[in-house]
Amino acid sequence: MDSDILTQLPDRLVAEAKSLDAGDPLAAYRDEFVLPEGVVAYLDGNSLGRPLATTRDRLAGFVDADWGERLIRSWDEQWMDLPLQLGDRIGRVTLGAAPGQTVVADSTTVLLYKLLRAALTARPGRTEIVADTENFPTDRYVVQGIAAELGLTVTWIGPNPAAGVTVEEVETAVSERTAVVLLSHVAYKSAYIADLPRITEVVHAAGALAMWDLCHSVGLLPIGLDDAGADLAVGCTYKYLNGGPGAPAFGYVATALQDKVTQPIQGWMGHAEPFTMGPSFRPSDGMRRFISGTPPVLGMLPMQDMLSLVERAGTDAIREKSIRLTEFVIDLADDTLAPLGVTVASPRDPVVRGGHVTLEHDAMQSVIAQLWQRGVIPDFRRPRGLRAGMSPLSTSFVEVATAVAHLRAILREHQ
Repeated sequence: MDSDILTQLPDRLVAEAKSLDAGDPLAAYRDEFVLPEGVVAYLDGNSLGRPLATTRDRLAGFVDADWGERLIRSWDEQWMDLPLQLGDRIGRVTLGAAPGQTVVADSTTVLLYKLLRAALTARPGRTEIVADTENFPTDRYVVQGIAAELGLTVTWIGPNPAAGVTVEEVETAVSERTAVVLLSHVAYKSAYIADLPRITEVVHAAGALAMWDLCHSVGLLPIGLDDAGADLAVGCTYKYLNGGPGAPAFGYVATALQDKVTQPIQGWMGHAEPFTMGPSFRPSDGMRRFISGTPPVLGMLPMQDMLSLVERAGTDAIREKSIRLTEFVIDLADDTLAPLGVTVASPRDPVVRGGHVTLEHDAMQSVIAQLWQRGVIPDFRRPRGLRAGMSPLSTSFVEVATAVAHLRAILREHQ
């Protein structure tokens, strides 16, 4: 780490960072990631997780053996079932989902479309989708597109941007017209954790289905889809599951709902007998029906290494470190950045705060450009937000302190 820059911070905060690292039961996991010298602090794990060193060997072995030697035989030997096997593993390790409910398939956007469109077929006669204005653009765009396609209305919840959608706001929004409610478990801007079990209960009381975007929570905190009675969910695998850029997403459909929905993109891989090449579509039983085209096998490789790490560490321990990391960012911001005009735009209550902290300042866009030049990598969210996203298995506390020290130095130059 860049020890000289740490002089920007009070000695007690630097000592605290070192003490937290020394007492961190997950600290050793950091050494299993690719850690290039040119990156002094990586605070964008909530957008793209670091690769694991073992993934190099997995990819090379795949080229030499599974693809290079076994060639097309690998479809029969392993690849045909990989989307379901990997889906079940994601369900078991991270989602609290029993087998047979999760599949790895398309991009997050495509799976959002497929599952939302499918959910609507299970609530015929209902004419409304409920969503929120602060959700990730893809979610909002998919909702708008499907509503226009089917002639439905959208009821928009407008939550506090610094918080997120509350149970009370959902209670007010849903009605006998509501077919599906689509929300994010963890808000992509503020990191607010929605009350998934209680909101799901409210949605069900209205006779609607609850669909969750898990992109900013999967691999970071316990989710418990089955216990909460969630109906559908979608999540990406390139953030806290470290699947790499463009890694395929996963979809979850509760067992009780699977034979009541019709997925809209009927492809040969979702057919009950895909190699009959028959004249019409007959959906497979279970989650295979939600596969459309040929699975992205290459894209499923890296996340398997991260799932092994998550399983070894345990989601409870990962969540505990995540809370400590975000709390440390807030403490550093209050102590060293607030006098320079920085405000915290994420929940201060750790119970409802996910894995990142958004810091706001009018000059943040240009500041982040300078941070990147220094090897400090957060991301920017318009109009004035820096998201500090910590991945608990690869982020150290001294790394966080180093990032804040660089940020403080740049902001002082702006004054």
